[in-house]
Amino acid sequence: MASSPDVARTSSPLWKVVGASLIGTTIEWYDYFLYGTAAALVFGKVFFPNSDPLTGTLLSFLTYAIGFAARPLGALVFGHFGDRIGRKKLLVVSLLLMGGSTTLIGCLPTYHQVGVAAPIMLTALRLVQGFALGGEWGGAVLLVSEHGDARRRGFWASWPQGGAPAGNLLAAGVLSLLTAVQSESTFLSWGWRVPFLLSALLVLVGMWIRLSVDESPLFQQALAKAEARKAAQQSAEQPPLVAVLRHHWREVLVAMGARMAENISYYVMTTFVLAYAVTHVHLPKQTALNAVLVASAIQFALIPLFGALSDRVGRKPVYLVGAVGVGVWAFVFFTLVDAKSFGSLLLAVTIGLVFHSMMYAPQAAFFSELFATRMRYSGASIGAQFASVAAGAPAPLIATALLKDYGSSTPISVYVAIAAVITVLAVLCAKETRGRDLAEVDAEVEANAPVAAAAKAVTA
Repeated sequence: MASSPDVARTSSPLWKVVGASLIGTTIEWYDYFLYGTAAALVFGKVFFPNSDPLTGTLLSFLTYAIGFAARPLGALVFGHFGDRIGRKKLLVVSLLLMGGSTTLIGCLPTYHQVGVAAPIMLTALRLVQGFALGGEWGGAVLLVSEHGDARRRGFWASWPQGGAPAGNLLAAGVLSLLTAVQSESTFLSWGWRVPFLLSALLVLVGMWIRLSVDESPLFQQALAKAEARKAAQQSAEQPPLVAVLRHHWREVLVAMGARMAENISYYVMTTFVLAYAVTHVHLPKQTALNAVLVASAIQFALIPLFGALSDRVGRKPVYLVGAVGVGVWAFVFFTLVDAKSFGSLLLAVTIGLVFHSMMYAPQAAFFSELFATRMRYSGASIGAQFASVAAGAPAPLIATALLKDYGSSTPISVYVAIAAVITVLAVLCAKETRGRDLAEVDAEVEANAPVAAAAKAVTA
């Protein structure tokens, strides 16, 4: 009999798997957030120089949002093959794609050099970034979730989530350093390219670490069972996407709803705020970057703490407090930013990211515990990445458009609050998954499979 994931044997210790996932996701999010930060501060001037500042920012955020359009495709492709051949192989591919596209962005000619071809090439590389990230998140968190045990899954699975603030910290830190030591003209001429070219070195480090860990033991058990059934000609395995829609469509909807407030608030409070603080409030670029830098460092420390808290009190209570908190804080957030001081800006972003962390930290374990092993990569990725198209993708774009149309931050706060309501309703509809053995989900699906097959035979 196959062992429970709680006792599954693997030659890779859990800390090594966690470290590999954290470092890999940090590099991927560094690449992805670097684009967002540069879109807020640089790309409007470099790739859309003929527009007024706010319109140029709007256009650069449009190319930023386009990357999200490729994330569902990445979720489908990486989810399918990740559920068929394993998590580890697909994580290596995603890292190569992300790092390669980011490095090439650093080599792009500007609008003044090649005209409209420059933003077209920028958009194409952003699509590759989105495709890669669409497959990265699910594989990274599942590799940890499936190596770990039910009792502390929230804590361990939250570490790959720390890759987001760590990547943002690294991206904002590199850009902050460059803007501090370079003049505006030098930075716009070539300095902005340095962080993108640095990605090539980071990818080599990430590849070395990721190749050193083993495949998920729970996936190997599920794969062996599927191959045994196929050899015995008992049943042909359904494609992962079909299996997800048949067995887990409710869970996909829950995951999508749960992502709305988490995703929208994050990009408003870390990406859009840079453009808002510099263009609308007229704070120095360095001040805005430093505030996001410090707040991201604090968030990185908080994520494993909230992950551990979800192991004690449940995924849902922690998630709900974060959703309600971010909906209320959205109205305080811009009031503090409008105060035009570093301290008030730092407080605004930090408290916003505290509430965000309460959603983001338990999310990895929460989503992993919703799906069966042979469709978990597809289910978690589809739920997370399809939601990002409606949530994180247009968030800076919508926020910029609302500011342009109304000249006020209040509509933006209302926008975040509406997302919070959607998330609260979605999480309330979900079952509490804390302490759930992942093998139990597989057993439930296998138990229902004969019933479904019999019903199909009767219908035929």
